[in-house]
Amino acid sequence: MNDKYSRLQIAIHWLVFLLVVVAYAAMELRGFFPRSDRPMINMVHVSCGMSILVLMVARLLVRLKRPAPPIIPKPKPMMTGMAHLGHLCIYLLFIALPLIGLVMMYNRGNPWMAFGLVMPHAAEGNFDLVDTLKQYHILLANIGYWLIGLHALAALAHHYWWKDNTLLRMMPRKR
Repeated sequence: MNDKYSRLQIAIHWLVFLLVVVAYAAMELRGFFPRSDRPMINMVHVSCGMSILVLMVARLLVRLKRPAPPIIPKPKPMMTGMAHLGHLCIYLLFIALPLIGLVMMYNRGNPWMAFGLVMPHAAEGNFDLVDTLKQYHILLANIGYWLIGLHALAALAHHYWWKDNTLLRMMPRKR
């Protein structure tokens, strides 16, 4: 068995990471731009979210087909369980977050853009639903900061404290 994830899994992991950074940055930094730039910033955010959704589903399908490479030395069962729980939360978050965002955008009832294209929208806005979904979207996005931080901290702890190959399994191969 290989000691690393496949090139495809590694590429999807790091591409999702970059897209998450851009999606979060678009929302966090939008106040620094003129209001006239907001539609472009929103389009970047939505386009990143849609890309993340597609890549997370693809990554999940690949993960179901290809087993994870072993961690050496093998961690305690509790650590393995915590890792599985953490990954489940990340998968659920980065599938649910874009889905909620898409349903929210559709139900605004006015044109919106992704990838430079006008996307379909409801004939009439459902603002009660949009307000509710927006609250969930923001809550999940804030939870995402913590999950991402814990994920990165766990990878670094595995590498520097427990000195296993957890982090190295997801690093790109050297040529």
